[in-house]
Amino acid sequence: MDSQASSARLLCFLILSGVVSDLAATEVCSNTILPGSKGNKGDAGARGPAGLIGKTGHSRQHSALTMAYVCKKQAPCEVNMAAICVPGTTCDCGRYRKLVGQMEINVDKLKNTVKFVKNVVLGIKETEEKLYLLVREPRTFQQALVNCRKRGGVLAMPKSPDTNSLLAAYISQAGLARVFVGLQTVEQEGVGVAAFADRSPVQDYSAWAQGEPRGGAANSSCVEMSGTGTWSQVLCEASMFYVCEFARNRTVPATPLQ
Repeated sequence: MDSQASSARLLCFLILSGVVSDLAATEVCSNTILPGSKGNKGDAGARGPAGLIGKTGHSRQHSALTMAYVCKKQAPCEVNMAAICVPGTTCDCGRYRKLVGQMEINVDKLKNTVKFVKNVVLGIKETEEKLYLLVREPRTFQQALVNCRKRGGVLAMPKSPDTNSLLAAYISQAGLARVFVGLQTVEQEGVGVAAFADRSPVQDYSAWAQGEPRGGAANSSCVEMSGTGTWSQVLCEASMFYVCEFARNRTVPATPLQ
């Protein structure tokens, strides 16, 4: 019985020894690659093919006024519109030139409207250099002088025959007999000498009525103009309408001033 057990153990030992020998003889393969040291930078590769076309973006939007301004230029439409036309579309300059033409017509109408307001509604008279406004607010001479200055002007100064005729017609058409103008007289050696509101003396032209200027007391040194265009001395404390004068580059206030 003991001999059979020993034989079995020996057989098992021999079998195990053979298996171990086979395993030791088998070569072990490994796919593991260890990194080496970093090499030099290589040459750039060849340029690859173009990429796919992207999505279409938003086109630039321009107002009709912008288009009209560009088309207004004298250069050909294709040149003017190249910077703002959407690719693949046709620039219709004729349409925008028509718009510019209509805008110019509207501007002319607006100018005529402004002229109507000035000449008819406000009753303003004008020359190439001056505007004249008849103020229908009875004031003393000093008050009239101050109110014209507050408006940005001065009491009207008829320094030439043309200006005097315009003011005379203005007064007459308004149905008035007289108004204050920018003239005063001062006594110099017993003689009445007149000066305009800007203190310039009356020299080259005057339209005094017969017997004028009279000189005399300071409170009668102010001057009125009649509807016929003649000048006369009047009391400065008298109350009457007056005419203001403005340079054309100034705005004429339409609201009454106190």
